[in-house]
Amino acid sequence: RKVVRENLKNSFPQKTQKELRTIERKFYRFFCDVFIETVYMTHMSKKEMSKRFDTGDVNVILEQHAQGKSVMLMTAHYGNWEWGSSLALVLSNNATLYSIYKELSNKKFGNLMDNLRSRFGGVNIETQDLFRTMVRLRHQGKISTFGMISDQSPFITNIQYWSQFLNQETPVLIGTEYLARKFDYSVVYVHFVRVKRGYYKCEYYPISLDSKNTREYEITDKYLQILEKKINERPEFWLWTHKRWKHKRPVA
Repeated sequence: RKVVRENLKNSFPQKTQKELRTIERKFYRFFCDVFIETVYMTHMSKKEMSKRFDTGDVNVILEQHAQGKSVMLMTAHYGNWEWGSSLALVLSNNATLYSIYKELSNKKFGNLMDNLRSRFGGVNIETQDLFRTMVRLRHQGKISTFGMISDQSPFITNIQYWSQFLNQETPVLIGTEYLARKFDYSVVYVHFVRVKRGYYKCEYYPISLDSKNTREYEITDKYLQILEKKINERPEFWLWTHKRWKHKRPVA
């Protein structure tokens, strides 16, 4: 609760105490729902998942595949990000959906999450194996889709870029941008909209369809701008329990 309240207070300095508590209560209700929905996912059929999780108009992704380009999907801990793996139901026939994850210290829980994220046809790749997998797929001439949750806090030793995000100076992961520019992959932000309890739909926002010609940090900044706008619209659906601002920029 201390982390949630501090994050909300610093992110929305213009809001009153009453407004912040309202967001906090709505967040906790939603957070409990995400736990239940994730457990429920263990026995959901493809038909029910398709009913509850509307993948929306994926043409912006399929058009890139048709042009022979792989796509990196930037997402966030917003809405039910775990159900996002069901995008494989509509993408894997064209290009395998790879979900990028960091290995958990709890092996049993890690195996459970690995099974959940791959049960609709996607493939999981541990962060350390991502680059070599991309190189292999490029050599094989395979078109792919990579799902990247990009709003985590980087390790303090890996911080290379700071940006203004939710009224705070924030260290940002730039791995997605680096890989997109290196391999010239298109980048699309996928937003998980909560329609009602147990139902979501996807919205797609192209960030870069010509990554090799973007400026440094351009892709990262566009991602943060879109995510910040969505959080400001419905803040209760973002993961406020995360210690997003645990690192402070060192004084020169």
